[in-house]
Amino acid sequence: MSRIGKLPVAIPAGVTVTVADGMVTVKGPKGTLSQAVKGDITIAVENNEVLVTRANDEMENRSYHGLYRQLIHNMVTGVSQGFSKSLMINGVGYKAELNKNILTLSLGYSTIIDYIIPEGIQAAVDGNKVTISGISKERVGQVCAEIRSLRGPEPYKGKGIKYETENIRRKVGKSGGKK
Repeated sequence: MSRIGKLPVAIPAGVTVTVADGMVTVKGPKGTLSQAVKGDITIAVENNEVLVTRANDEMENRSYHGLYRQLIHNMVTGVSQGFSKSLMINGVGYKAELNKNILTLSLGYSTIIDYIIPEGIQAAVDGNKVTISGISKERVGQVCAEIRSLRGPEPYKGKGIKYETENIRRKVGKSGGKK
């Protein structure tokens, strides 16, 4: 039995979960999310909890069991509280500006990079800190990964874009003289 899959997902007040035709829909104060369900996975809503069960112990169903439980948990958390990630921009002359849904980044290249923030995602810029938030954990993480990939952190001076909680392993530069 999956250790993650057997745990029930608590439904907070103001959130409704509906299951119909292999589709789970979660509605809450922040929005609506839905997820298709594959395999022999059964999802039931009972006593303000979502229970995920599998029909048999086939390899595919065992892997889907914990996956769908966690996806439903993330959807319930997203529509009730939301998700956010922060990126730090380090480097001389590196900066970010936000104009409506366009994030303008100056990252030491000869051109300025304009990143269009997708629908359903909000961005905020405070100095050298960019905060990305939304109701879908997957989309928030994907947008952060795309922005970070524009100029990943380098190991010598730490210049580039990194997650706020990320630690960059620093390398020692060249040694002083010839031997």
